[in-house]
This record gives sequence, C-alpha cells and structure tokens, in this order.
Amino acid sequence: MFFRFLLGNHSKLDHFASLVNFNVCEEYPVLSTINEMTGGEAIARLLRAQGIGPMFGMGGFQLLPFYDAARRLGLTHSLINDERCGIFAADAYAKITGRVGVVDATLGPGATNLVTGLIEALNAGTPIVAIVGNSHRLHSWKNMTQESKQVEILRPAVKELIKVEMIERLPELVRRAFQIATTGRPGPVVLDIPEDICHASYPFDPEELDVPQLYQRIPNLRTRPDRQSIDEAVQLLKYSKRPLILAGGGVHLSDAAQTLETFAETFSIPVAHTMTGKGSISCSNTLSAGLFGRYDRIANQFIETSDCLLVIGCKLGEIATKRFTLPPKNVPVIHLEVVAEEIGRTLQPTVALWGDAKEGINDLTSAMSTHAEKQRTERAGYIKDIEKHMNNWRISVKGRLTSEEIPINMARLMHELNNELPKEAILVADGGFAAHWGGLLYDTKRAGRGFLPDRGFASIGYGLPGAIGATLAKSGPVIAITGDGGFNMTLGELETAKRMHLEFVIIVVNNAASGYVKALQHLMYGEGAYQSSDLEETNYAEAAESLGCKGIRVEDPSKIREAISIGLSQKGCPTIIDLVVTRDPAKMLPGVDNRAATIKKGDRVA
Repeated sequence: MFFRFLLGNHSKLDHFASLVNFNVCEEYPVLSTINEMTGGEAIARLLRAQGIGPMFGMGGFQLLPFYDAARRLGLTHSLINDERCGIFAADAYAKITGRVGVVDATLGPGATNLVTGLIEALNAGTPIVAIVGNSHRLHSWKNMTQESKQVEILRPAVKELIKVEMIERLPELVRRAFQIATTGRPGPVVLDIPEDICHASYPFDPEELDVPQLYQRIPNLRTRPDRQSIDEAVQLLKYSKRPLILAGGGVHLSDAAQTLETFAETFSIPVAHTMTGKGSISCSNTLSAGLFGRYDRIANQFIETSDCLLVIGCKLGEIATKRFTLPPKNVPVIHLEVVAEEIGRTLQPTVALWGDAKEGINDLTSAMSTHAEKQRTERAGYIKDIEKHMNNWRISVKGRLTSEEIPINMARLMHELNNELPKEAILVADGGFAAHWGGLLYDTKRAGRGFLPDRGFASIGYGLPGAIGATLAKSGPVIAITGDGGFNMTLGELETAKRMHLEFVIIVVNNAASGYVKALQHLMYGEGAYQSSDLEETNYAEAAESLGCKGIRVEDPSKIREAISIGLSQKGCPTIIDLVVTRDPAKMLPGVDNRAATIKKGDRVA
C-alpha cells in the first residue's frame, strides 16, 4: 500500500527517492511522465512516419531502445549476419523501389563494416539512411569498448553525416536525413546516435513523431534546365542525321525510362546504355544499340560516327568511355545531368543541361514536337542501319550463345536467362564478371530497371544480399548471378534468406578462381603466370543444402533451363544453382565475338 501510494503521487515519490538516495539507473532514469519516451523509440516512430520498408541490421547495446520500439511498433526489421550485407540488401531494395533503404549498425566494427556499401550508394545515387550507434558522450575517449573515430571514417563515404547532439532535435534531424537522401542526386546519410541520446527520455510532441512525412522516395524536388540551354540543344538535335542517346543510371533515379523510350521513338533517336542504364529502353526495341564503353555490341562504332550525342544521367566515367577514349572529340555533346559538378568532369559538352532527367526529356520533347515527323522521316535509313547491325551481331555470336561446351560457356547462361525470364524479372549482377556479362548480353524486355548491378563501387559480394533486398521489393521474380569468389564472401547470408523464407535464385558462376584476376594475369603475362587467383574446387549446391536451401549443380548446358525453372518455382527458400563454367582463363573475359585485346602500357582492359 505504501508503494502504491507513492506511485500514485509523483511529488511524494520524488521526495522519497531523494531521502533514500534511490535511483533505478543514474544514466537512464525511469520515465517521469506518460508522454516521455526514449530517443530510440522516437527514432522508430519517426521511421514509421516516413513509411519505410524493411530494415536490416545487427544490434548492440547502444541501439537497444530502438530495437525494442521497432518490435512493439511492428516495424519490419531483420537480423543480418554482416553489416556490409545489410547495406547491400538495403541498397538493392532502394534501387528497385525508389524508397529509402534503411540499415542500422552498432558502434565501432558495426559502423566500419558499412563503409563499402555506403560508397556504393554514394556513387550510384541510392537513397539510404543508416542509423549508427556511438559511445555514451559522458565516457567518450576513455577507452570505451569498440570506440573509434567512426564519424571521421564514415563522413567521406556518405552524402551527409548527421551527429545527433540533443535528444529534442531527433524529429528535425531524422526528417532532414530523409530529405537529403532523396533530393538532388540521391545518396546515403548516416545518423550518428550516441548511446545517451538513444537511451535517454524526452517528452516529445506526438504530432512531431507520427504525422506522415514527405521525402519518402525518389525522385524528389525535380529541377529543370534553363530555357536557353534547351533551345541550344534543340538546334543540335533537330538537324542531326545520326544522333545517339547515351543513357546512364540517372535515367532510373529519375524514373524516366518510359519517358526516354517514348522520346526516342517520337524522334527516331537510338539509345545506347551503360550497365546501370540498361533498361532505359527495352533491349528488344529496334532503337536499342545496347551497351557502350569497355564492352559493346554495336554501340561504340555508332558513337564514332554520330553527329550529335545526347548524354542523359551518365557520369561518363572510365567504363563508359573505354578509359576516356570515347566519344571522339569532334562530336557535339549535349549533357543532361542533375549534379552540376559532374558536367565537364571528363569532357566539356557543347551544351550543358543542368536538371532532372525526366524533366529535361519532357522539355526537349515539347520544344521539338513540331519537328517530330520530319526527324523520323529523315532518320528512317539510319534506324534501319542500327537494326541491321544489331541483327548481324546476333547472328555472328549465335554459336557462343547456343554453345554446347563443357564446362559451360557464360554466353550460354545469358542466352538461357534471356529465354526463360519473364519481362518483370529482376536480374541482380555481382561486381566483376557477372555485371559485365550481364550488361553485355542480358536483354531487358521492357523499359525500367530490370537489371541490377552494383556499379557504384563494383564490389564483389553484392549478389546474395542484393537478391535479398530485391526480393523484398516484390517487383517480380529475382535471379542473381555471382562468382564463386563473391559468393564465398557472403555465403552466411543464406541463413538469413532461409530464416526469412525468401524465394529467389542465385547462380554461382563456379570457375574455381578469382576469375577476373586470373584472366588478366593470363592476358598480360601469359599461360601459367598465375598468382593467388585460384580457389578450392567447391560444390556450392551441397553447401546450400546444408544450410536448408535448394541446391542444384549444373555441369551440362542443356540442363540450365530446367534448373532455372525449378528455382523459379521453389517455395520457402532460395535456390542456389552451382554452374560449373570454364577453367580456361583465356575464355573468362566477357566477350562473345573473339575480338583480340590489344594492351599498351597503362591500359586496363577489364
């Protein structure tokens, strides 16, 4: 009765506590009013107001109140076995849906494990918010467990790092993180949360926490090029006989693929794409010139003979320009780009269009609409030439695409994927071989992001966690390609996928080597000159089965189609196809037309 009396009277409880010098926890006192909540709960409620999807993370003491609130609020949060895989999964989810990917990590090693994925998101323009715990500020720099200069480590890897210093600013700063992540060129934002902020309490105004917020997805706050620049671009385009669009990943960030395809068809302008720009136009469209840059089908020769290039959402980096040998210096270039600093970084365009890709395309369409029929008529022969060259290319490589070679030829795998996957499928491609083979040979069947490579940082190890994130996006069936080296890095996440009952197919390109490295050593130093590029022969189908997943080993190319079909119909767990491909490093580099590589000092050919 005495304690019930005290609990019903806060002033007497406070007086009693002072008399007996009683405190439940000096650092984290009992909440004093019914409206108070921990900083961790405030963060969880703010995330709910942002309409977030799945979260990935590995907990620690610093963020425990956040985890407890996420449980009580019913937020979707999944334990990941490595924080790098968590941010890769969040990155893939965000790339496909346009919604902000959310990941969390504890201080020290948890924070530093995020770096690779943060840079992928930074370079690729992926909207990510990473919630990272930090040490209690009362005890900082007194050799706290796992403490490091994580703010200094993370800051160069993100678009913005926001360190929360006062608990009452949480609503403002969480909203700010989402705004920064989704505007301009999207990117990752770290919210650095000290332990004392997450565990402490504050009487927040519920309206600050629970009202649905803006900045939930990209694109946001679209900008438009100035009218004079649009007029200058129109003058170049409408008189051009052989124009060519070079489309990069910015087309997808702007949700502009269908707009671009319509624009290309309206004015009869062919489209070539980067690896991340694949899907800017359907690969089956007769206006598609395919991949350009380091590897291409026919696009590079049409860049060479073009009389006007319209570059959209592409940074024109090393891969796209074939190490800065494309395009020719005499070709007029119009560059439409949302980040002004990227314009002129690798070449000075004839006309710079600073603005959002979709808005820029719409403005060009409006300004040229009266000339559309005339342009289509004048370019009819040019478009037939594109179609003829593409058909000839397909005929020339048919032997490789349908190869019966054992071990299996990678071109045959891509051919079977093109035949078997539905138009709504998502093909996730790991860094290295998988991205280059996929970028060159995979055909998307509609405009939109159906091909998902991690080209921001081109890190291997993206395939499996990328498949997890892509599956949670619920856009269509998911198939991932990874090398055995990349799969070795992240194999433990099969446990994550099995625990989450996710259904996707991951194809492990098993060449018992760090294939790119071994192929380059062969190319540059000759047969037998290999160092630290071989892997142990491993049966990944058996490894998958031991983790409760479906495993299929394929050594005969005639069995690829059946394996893909089984995988796509598998319920309750992922399917791992262990695809045994060539061990010959002379056949490992992506390419199907047997063109010889010529190497000069300083060249990087792959």
